[in-house]
Amino acid sequence: MKETSNLFCTLRFDECFMKTKDDLLKLRKDGFLLFQQVPMVEIDGMKMVQTRAILNYIAAKYNLYGKDLKERALIDMYVEGLFDLNELIMTSDYQPADKKEQQLATALDKATNRYFPVFEKVLKDHGQDFLVGNRFSRADVQLLEVLLMAEECKPDILAQFPLLQSFKARISNIPTIKKFLQPGSQRKSPPRQEDVPKIIKIFY
Repeated sequence: MKETSNLFCTLRFDECFMKTKDDLLKLRKDGFLLFQQVPMVEIDGMKMVQTRAILNYIAAKYNLYGKDLKERALIDMYVEGLFDLNELIMTSDYQPADKKEQQLATALDKATNRYFPVFEKVLKDHGQDFLVGNRFSRADVQLLEVLLMAEECKPDILAQFPLLQSFKARISNIPTIKKFLQPGSQRKSPPRQEDVPKIIKIFY
């Protein structure tokens, strides 16, 4: 049994991984994957697919999705931008060797010159601890995750962004998040290079 926590609650869950292509095919055959792909989360009697739908549901259920429609719109806007950057960084691990370095360089350039300046300005303009409404939301979680991913690729990438550095330290020290970031937790590290062909064989 795994658990994930926020400031207000602890959500416990079992985590299951695809170890072979047959594991994925069985889920498809059993009709559990609406669009034939993972992730899939079983929650509240539903088998939910599509990453954003899953995260929006959990955020709304546990009060991490703003207090009104305007705040939700801001959260969605920030998260969508962060998802774009997240995908650029994450998928570089699965590129052929001759393309991987270039895609990662492109992703980090966009992080430095397009995405991180936006969030530095957001924090500067409203002067609050969190991105939206001065309350913890899923946008803060997504920004922290992307900052950590970028630093894993380039440790000094936040050198030009003092407010993002402070944000990262502040959010990382929330007790439940601090626990999540400890070695041995369920947070996933980047895939090992030797595991990439196995992953591709299962999902492609």
